[in-house]
Amino acid sequence: MNDIFFIRFLVTSLISSIIMLLILIVKRGLKNHISMRWQYNMGLLFLVLLSVPFIPANLMNYINRDNWFQALSIRPTAAGAETAAQAAQTSNAANWLEDFTMSADRTFSGSVIPFIMGVWITGIVAFIMITLFCNRKLRLIKESVKSAEDDALAGLFSRCKDELGLKNNIFLGRSILVKSPMTIGFFNMYIILPAKIWKTSSVDEVRYILLHELIHCKNKDIQVNNMMCFLQIIYWFNPLVHLAFKEIRLDREIACDSSVLKRLPEQYHIDYGKTLLKFASELSRHSAFSFVTDLGGTKRQIKKRIESIASFRAETRSLKVKSVCAFAVTGLLILSRVPAISTLAFYDDGKYSFQADNVKYEDLSSYFDSFDGSFVLYDMEADLYTIYNQEMSATRVSPASTYKIYSALIALQTGVISAQDSEREWDGKTYPYDSWNKDQDLTSAMQNSVSWYFQNIDAQAGVEELESYFTQLSYGNHDISGGIADYWRESTLRISPLEQVELLKDFYKNDTLFKPEYVNTLKEIMRLSEKDGAVLSGKTGTGAVKDKTVNGWFVGYVENNGHTYIFATNIHSEDNAGGSAAVEITLSILGDKGVY
Repeated sequence: MNDIFFIRFLVTSLISSIIMLLILIVKRGLKNHISMRWQYNMGLLFLVLLSVPFIPANLMNYINRDNWFQALSIRPTAAGAETAAQAAQTSNAANWLEDFTMSADRTFSGSVIPFIMGVWITGIVAFIMITLFCNRKLRLIKESVKSAEDDALAGLFSRCKDELGLKNNIFLGRSILVKSPMTIGFFNMYIILPAKIWKTSSVDEVRYILLHELIHCKNKDIQVNNMMCFLQIIYWFNPLVHLAFKEIRLDREIACDSSVLKRLPEQYHIDYGKTLLKFASELSRHSAFSFVTDLGGTKRQIKKRIESIASFRAETRSLKVKSVCAFAVTGLLILSRVPAISTLAFYDDGKYSFQADNVKYEDLSSYFDSFDGSFVLYDMEADLYTIYNQEMSATRVSPASTYKIYSALIALQTGVISAQDSEREWDGKTYPYDSWNKDQDLTSAMQNSVSWYFQNIDAQAGVEELESYFTQLSYGNHDISGGIADYWRESTLRISPLEQVELLKDFYKNDTLFKPEYVNTLKEIMRLSEKDGAVLSGKTGTGAVKDKTVNGWFVGYVENNGHTYIFATNIHSEDNAGGSAAVEITLSILGDKGVY
């Protein structure tokens, strides 16, 4: 499991807890305006909330925002684009081979987080053992169950099912190992009654019991209970989860009681309450981690249920409308938080799913020396991919400074900069590279990979604009939650070499979200060198952790006598895996292939 996922899981657990606490407060404040069934339904939204961290974030990205986004975008004039292009042509691109990067400090993640993660996993294992212990008797109970062959009991059971409109196959049995009615199962439901039920209960009492347990089956309460057990194991460290589920279980039983009561004449409500009390004295007190629903509960729960039975009133139309509205508002609140809470965007999207028939795999390991890495080359005219290291070519890693191609395009598209006016004043801080310690425009910032410049324009564009564009571009996992200054530096944003090539294909063909003049501006800036009529364009990237260069990129394209080749090289090692090393490897491969 990735420690970045775990950090985000903890943060989103905190966010979810705050939302759950607010909903609990609202639910209690509106309890007289929401029916018991809808109070229970509202509680079930907690399960959705707690499941959100495990929902892939890309499921939320099918909403097409192109129209309104384009309508709100501010675009500079085409004349401005020409100005920047001219500046790029006359600029000195001699620094493109140098590694310009800032180290990302991951000390906290590297030491404390694995320990905390280990505690969490240990807790999960412990709670799994507790759950197995709490359910140890279920197998024995199921083995001891005998089918209810009594004609009177079978007939009453059939009539109760008909009354509730249930067609499911639900097994009714009796066991000497149970003292109170219970329902177990997941796909196959088992209602199990005490073996001597007829000797201790009247026909009416048995009917109340059967109605209660059948309503649990009808409402899928046992499946919900099993899911709660699972989530309690995952969130064992969160007391608010245990509190919320305790409330849900109580609401479930009260809602079930209400469903039974509305089917009984008012004069029988007291009898139903007495039946509940009768069996409550015989309960085995099932744990919150038990895959069982039964007729009773704790003393506090029984007291609240009796109070609810005593004050039961049939649901009015007005109450139902208010209940539905409260549920809808709560549901919308939770759904609106799904994109912010979802933590699986990075963890689930560690690989790019690439499928194509026009692929040639080559062993180019001799070029990579001591580095782990991959190389992807796409011949546009032949429509052919050449790939070294199939696994790593689809593995998403930090893009380092290669992301600046798209940061620049977003800034141009949104009007943060224009080709005529892209200069930013140096902030006065002393950086490790002399070329950074002065005012910059887009051309100089791109060629010297000036990080503070791109942090500046990213901040002006804003998180929402960046998220929208990276999502629409399908830029890797498009996850910038690592912070607007650092998301691209060995942080949350990840992309694979294959995706770099796919994006550059569209970039080269001007088939992107961006206006052609802005793409052409970047093409001129990215032009690095020319040899024998072949033109090399691209961008390097270096990822550093604790002052060690661990991630090197070189992405771009070659235009050679009517042929265009798109490439991406990525390398990794404990140190010295920078952009300049990736360039050397790339040029060696391209040279031997006659591409450049």
